[in-house]
Amino acid sequence: MGIKPLGLVKTIVEEAGMGISYAYDDLVFLEHNSFLLQFTDNDGKMLVHVNSEAEETAVHGDIKRLQEAARTHAMQWSRGGHYTLVPDGEDSIRIEFTD
Repeated sequence: MGIKPLGLVKTIVEEAGMGISYAYDDLVFLEHNSFLLQFTDNDGKMLVHVNSEAEETAVHGDIKRLQEAARTHAMQWSRGGHYTLVPDGEDSIRIEFTD
């Protein structure tokens, strides 16, 4: 995978009324913890993983807005699986992904 289109992703997230809090490797964390984004090997496609503790009905509208904003920029944002944040020591967390 080459350079990730983080600037474009930031634009899409902001058009959907949200903000990015942190980007690390292939993951993009939003200002809330209901879901996170993951780059794929295809620059035109992102995965949206939902926090296993989030209320599915509450995040559905947010994900829909992201997908609509992405379409206007010729990107496809698809549902990934779920993830859980697990404490991993005193000052760190581990992300566990499930389907």
